[in-house]
Amino acid sequence: MTGPRLTVPPGRAGRLWLVRRLGTARTGAGLLDRKLQLLRAELARRQAAAELTAQRWDSCQEDARVQLLRAALLGGQRAVRLAAGGYADVTIRYAATMGIRYPAAAVCTAPAPATWEGAVLAQARRAHQEALAAAAEHAAATEALRVIEAETAATRYRLRAIRERWIPRLESALAEVTLAIEEQEQADAARLRRAAPGPWSGR
Repeated sequence: MTGPRLTVPPGRAGRLWLVRRLGTARTGAGLLDRKLQLLRAELARRQAAAELTAQRWDSCQEDARVQLLRAALLGGQRAVRLAAGGYADVTIRYAATMGIRYPAAAVCTAPAPATWEGAVLAQARRAHQEALAAAAEHAAATEALRVIEAETAATRYRLRAIRERWIPRLESALAEVTLAIEEQEQADAARLRRAAPGPWSGR
């Protein structure tokens, strides 16, 4: 058994102390086990979401690359730069599951299009907006997956520590204390029998 020896109150108080802590540890292990099951289900959903957003991002960025090349060939690099118009804004929305906060969605707001842009530039702009939205969604899904993975690993570690170390230590200490109490009770009973007057004592 690893870890420092438990400091247990003597006698029956120590046995009660151990029984209570053992009950708490078993309850905690049950709660952690339930949490781990829920986290595993959530982890599977987050893995699927990350894979789906990765596929969408790959598709969107390839389309954006083709549309940009087409716009540059037809309108020139200068027209592409002028049509950019500014920076997009990305807002990350968060959610919480079992007290764990993680990114749940990404909302992209693009700058207003140039009033003079033609159909080719407009198509390239839309393709890049879709690619940006897909990239932001994939980033949020990837971070959510990382957070859930980390919490799953931490919960698994805590559950293993309780089941494989803390509960066995408490059970071992409880067995020792119970045995010591029983031995003390037997010794007390033997002393009482010896001290009791026999029929030959004249009383």
